[in-house]
Amino acid sequence: MVLARRERYIAIAMLAVLVVLLLDRLALTPLQNRSEAMAAERQRVQAGIDSGRVLLERRRQLSSESQRLLDAGLDRLPAEAESKVLHAVRNWSQEAGFALSSLRPERVAKKGGLQEITFQASGTGSMNAVAEFLWRLEGSSLPVRVAELQLGTRKEGTDDLTLQLRISALCRLPDDPKSSATAAASAKTKGGNND
Repeated sequence: MVLARRERYIAIAMLAVLVVLLLDRLALTPLQNRSEAMAAERQRVQAGIDSGRVLLERRRQLSSESQRLLDAGLDRLPAEAESKVLHAVRNWSQEAGFALSSLRPERVAKKGGLQEITFQASGTGSMNAVAEFLWRLEGSSLPVRVAELQLGTRKEGTDDLTLQLRISALCRLPDDPKSSATAAASAKTKGGNND
């Protein structure tokens, strides 16, 4: 069977269309889908990297900030921290016009390299005095926080309030004297051997 020229052109055109369709189905579409998937994966990974960089920078900032706070606010001796907080609480109550009737420190268990000291405080004053006192306490640069708070009225219908609260403060534990003495003796021995 011999095909006419026009029929041959039609057959070649159909064959070319079939080849293009096969190439599209077998090669071009899968390559395009894979390229889109890789681009989406690249964006996801880049977002993860950016998030990691932000977290690392935030960690650096928080680490330096926490070290600054440790150096500035936490005393090495619990007695010094206790004295500093007692003095500050008395000052805040006087500045706020809050009549502090009792303030007692209590040492609590050690937590890692820190010791928590709690203070039981109570007093009376107007709503403004109580608010000002609490504002000063919470806004302090000292490492203190209100752990418990109880507020009541002394006489119904008046602006005469009673406040009982437990204040928590932190201090660093002093270095172990034995390990400090051993380190000092070791440094002295090394210094003596070098002479």
